[in-house]
Amino acid sequence: MHRGADGAVLHSAVFGREDGPTLLVLAGGAAAHPRYLGDLAGLGERYRLVVPHLRGVGRSAEAPPTSRWDQADDLDRLRASLGLTRCAVVAHSAGTRLAIAFAARYPQRTSALVLVAPPAEYLVDVPSDVPALVAAHAGEPAVAAAVEALQAGPDLTDDDTFTAWRLRAAPLGYARWDATTQAHARGMRYSLAAARAFMAGETPADLGERLRAVTAPTLVVAGAQDASAGGAPVLAVAGLFPRGESAVVEGSGHFPWVERPDAFRAVVDPFVARTVHPPV
Repeated sequence: MHRGADGAVLHSAVFGREDGPTLLVLAGGAAAHPRYLGDLAGLGERYRLVVPHLRGVGRSAEAPPTSRWDQADDLDRLRASLGLTRCAVVAHSAGTRLAIAFAARYPQRTSALVLVAPPAEYLVDVPSDVPALVAAHAGEPAVAAAVEALQAGPDLTDDDTFTAWRLRAAPLGYARWDATTQAHARGMRYSLAAARAFMAGETPADLGERLRAVTAPTLVVAGAQDASAGGAPVLAVAGLFPRGESAVVEGSGHFPWVERPDAFRAVVDPFVARTVHPPV
């Protein structure tokens, strides 16, 4: 437990190897309950994973929701509460928005970044390949139904209806809509008010300049069949960072640790091993 600048009580789940180097792990959604991350295909076997429940979500449900720009300060307070001078951040999807906000605001306190399937439209001017990825599965009934759900738009009545709509659109996030991915999608839960607050606020005009000052090694991971975030724009994000690099997980959509766990670890493990170390 730690407190935000406004005194709000914020919670985190901590698991994995107690004596291992710490990774701060940020869920996406936006504002999805972080349980969908699991242990990132066993990453906790080597590292201590600290997974914040963001404002308005899970055990931090009572904390007033704020934007990802404001929550960068919450993340820095969490870093300090853990006794870390600098921290390594692993983030997925919308969670990368918060990771990027943190790194842009606190570059000197960021030791490494792993950005998995980051939304890229606000960062790079690269044509989206999502339409082509969707078209490749156009004959699949589940994908057709998902496209129809997206076109109809979300039901914003409450958390339950919003979560149900996200489930109908979920097949677009996976390379295969099978028993494993269906079970994963059914386990996701969203907090509507927290999502709205998280996405509020304009992108700083100087964000690109700020990211060029982030000297932490940065890995951007894309799923080759990710019809949610796409491929080409995601990979282009690595070019925003002086020490950026990218990798593609073949046979995977938006959740590579679920769909291709061994391939995901083969990409992430070498990077984390050479960039994340126990505190001295």
